[in-house]
Amino acid sequence: MFSRTILCGYRRTGAKFWNNRGPITQRAALATSSTVNSNVRAAVVLAGNGVYDGSEITEAVSTLVHLSRYGASVKCFAPNREQAHVVDHSRGEEMQPSRNVLVESARIARGDITALGELTASDFDVLVIPGGFGAAKNLCDWAFKETGMSIEADVHRVIEEFHGSKKPMAMCCISPVLAAKAIPGVRITLGKSAGVGWPYAGTIDGAVALGAVHVECDIQETCVDETNLVVTSPAYMFDGKPHEIFDSVGKMVDDLFKLT
Repeated sequence: MFSRTILCGYRRTGAKFWNNRGPITQRAALATSSTVNSNVRAAVVLAGNGVYDGSEITEAVSTLVHLSRYGASVKCFAPNREQAHVVDHSRGEEMQPSRNVLVESARIARGDITALGELTASDFDVLVIPGGFGAAKNLCDWAFKETGMSIEADVHRVIEEFHGSKKPMAMCCISPVLAAKAIPGVRITLGKSAGVGWPYAGTIDGAVALGAVHVECDIQETCVDETNLVVTSPAYMFDGKPHEIFDSVGKMVDDLFKLT
């Protein structure tokens, strides 16, 4: 049902990639793959800057890289509000002063960011929401209330607009809980409920309690809900290496574009 990531234009045999002239390295395959001119307009919703209180940076940057490879026209958005709190990432402790979600997200977007209140589904073709604790703290309050969560008003509005317009959405890591809350009966993945390398497996029961149908997926896999047009991938719900997270996000984007 789920397949491993396949590089466009290449096939993989064992540890090698092949093109029509023989074996090449994975790095060469990536370097020589051409950008797809998709003309897809992608909205990316960020939640700050940094795993403990904002968007997970590897996931956010991986999202932008893979969308760029597809030739998508990308615009980043974030709520213009104070963060739920600020965490010193070197110590894992709360710190002062408070920070603004939009201002912090601008660091990832290289300054090109717009307040989420200005995002409307009619201006875009797809929506992507990377993970990180900011998705569970600034886009909703799952981190504090779990199944009693509520979604930030503009985040909820945007998800409902894309869903109502039958436009595809993709979410990774913890952000699929947003879909679980906003879209009754949606099929999502938060990874695996057991096994080595899944430190947040307990989240799955909460998502199911919200009404979602959970599909167990390994790090190389995605869940594609073709009815609701929602693609989800585990990303850092798995305690993986950066390249595994990059590939997980890439598989999510690949499957997102199959729905456009």
